[in-house]
Amino acid sequence: MGRSISHGIHNTRSATTIHNLARHLANVLPAAEWRAIEHVFGKRSGDPFQVPPAEARRIAAALWTAAEHRKMPADWGALARELAASARRAVNAGQPWEWR
Repeated sequence: MGRSISHGIHNTRSATTIHNLARHLANVLPAAEWRAIEHVFGKRSGDPFQVPPAEARRIAAALWTAAEHRKMPADWGALARELAASARRAVNAGQPWEWR
């Protein structure tokens, strides 16, 4: 099942892709930072959910940090940056970041 993510993500992302990104995020982020965002990347149900703007701001910052980490593979870093930009667009619009 694919995930549609609001605010500029034009292609759906499979649950497997999100799960694999989560593994890389967990590898490069400090434990406290990973725990703060894990709930977004660990959802298995496929049910839609929204991330409030304040939380999306924190997630965007964590994704950017992870993307720039020297141990983050380039392709996964690119996905993390893409998601960070999407979350930032939601924040800038004052809207929830939606995952469907």
